[in-house]
Amino acid sequence: MIDGIYILSGFLVGGIVGITGVGGGSLMTPLLVLFFGIAPTTAVATDLLYAAITKAGGIWAHQRRGNIEWQLVGHLALGSLPMAVLTIVLLQTLSFDHARLSAIMSTALGFALILTALALVFREKLRSVAKRQSPRIVAQHSKACAVAIGAVLGVLVTLSSVGAGALGVTALTFIAPHLSVVRIVGTDIAHAVPLTLVAGLGHAATGAVNWTLLASLLIGSLPGIWIGSTIGHHLPERVLRGLLATMLVVIGAKLAL
Repeated sequence: MIDGIYILSGFLVGGIVGITGVGGGSLMTPLLVLFFGIAPTTAVATDLLYAAITKAGGIWAHQRRGNIEWQLVGHLALGSLPMAVLTIVLLQTLSFDHARLSAIMSTALGFALILTALALVFREKLRSVAKRQSPRIVAQHSKACAVAIGAVLGVLVTLSSVGAGALGVTALTFIAPHLSVVRIVGTDIAHAVPLTLVAGLGHAATGAVNWTLLASLLIGSLPGIWIGSTIGHHLPERVLRGLLATMLVVIGAKLAL
């Protein structure tokens, strides 16, 4: 049965995503776990498909403006998609105890949230460092780095549903410092959709997805994202990112420790 409180939660998180550009998995999964008492396995699995659906429209929008580096997306996916599948297989093979699996996902989620917060706070500094790198060194190693970063994101996102946004953008800033911010964001979204879809479907195959919950979140989040995107340019983004980062550290520490 569609639940109004989940629709409202989806709307609020969608609004934050629309304003700041990040926060979907970083906020939705801990919200489901800590405030609604949903098992981490179900929260992560449901949020992965939620992310894939809500970000799919972003691919169309960015592609229309030519903001996606598809070759870079392919390199990232070469590392992330196989690792997502492998992570699902290992989780189901090694973690027969449901409580143990939930504990693994809670810890992974906590550390992913802390990393995401650090990426938000230091994004501009990291970007300036990346711009000072030698273009020759970047060109020599960008493909291998992209595959390696994709592999790390594949594991992290599959375990926690967090990392495809802020962490992905931060990583792309280092391996492709010549790209504009909008092209980095477009490329990150184009990679995040297949990654979250593959990971989400993998969890769904084990019966971990709550489909009614997913529908409720989508009903609320889609208009929330639109409204947030509309009013976002009127609000101080730096302040919002600082508050979001602080909240993620607090939640992440609670889950990880």
